Amino acid sequence: MPDTNGTPALDIEDLTVAYRDSPALWDVDVAVPVGKLAAIIGPNGAGKSTLIKAALGLVPRAAGSVRFFGRDYKDVRKRVAYVPQRSSVDWSFPTNALDVVTMGTYGHLGWVKRPGRAERELAEAALESVGMADFARRQINQLSGGQQQRVFLARALAQQADFYLMDEPFAGVDATTEKAIVQLLRQLQADGKTVVVVHHDLDTAAEYFDWLILLNVRKIADGPFPETFTRDNLIRAYGGRLGALGQRLDRIGVE
Repeated sequence: MPDTNGTPALDIEDLTVAYRDSPALWDVDVAVPVGKLAAIIGPNGAGKSTLIKAALGLVPRAAGSVRFFGRDYKDVRKRVAYVPQRSSVDWSFPTNALDVVTMGTYGHLGWVKRPGRAERELAEAALESVGMADFARRQINQLSGGQQQRVFLARALAQQADFYLMDEPFAGVDATTEKAIVQLLRQLQADGKTVVVVHHDLDTAAEYFDWLILLNVRKIADGPFPETFTRDNLIRAYGGRLGALGQRLDRIGVE
């Protein structure tokens, strides 16, 4: 069950990541409380995906520490699910949707036990929850981009985690899939889960999320959306990269 003792679901301190001596993240401190639906927002090259990967140990840290529920990731690995960018996956691999989702159950099986009926039923239920039950036997390379994204989300659901990290789940999906993803995120939050999502669309951010991590290599702000999703913070994060930033913020009602 998720922690309720006040310990953050995610606690990052002094995180620095560098690629070829160029900092991708610099001295970042972030804390996300349990049960939040959080967006990581910032311009291209801000280090959004790097933050997730560094938290999971997928890229090396030059400095800093990361805790999930107050513990090292290796100690709570089964409680954390990761949905990578769809564009980073080789979708030509010969397997069907149900098999991909069943892979999400492996972490609970250990090294010897193979997935059985219970795991298949769990995977089928996860596919049903994202509207993909009818595509269970379909080869993943025959699915549309939005359908592939739903399969990846279903795999994360099959992990039965307490914390979900998602890297651009809305990228390149159709409106129907985007709506389905939003409903899924809200259901996860209603179930007490914590979700952190790399997100690009400023127009929908305040509608979809209640917690914000605003980055541009350094942390610009983090906290509840009404307090952090402000004109001053967004201008600090994006600078001159959004030429019509002022007009855009006026349109979406950002003070």
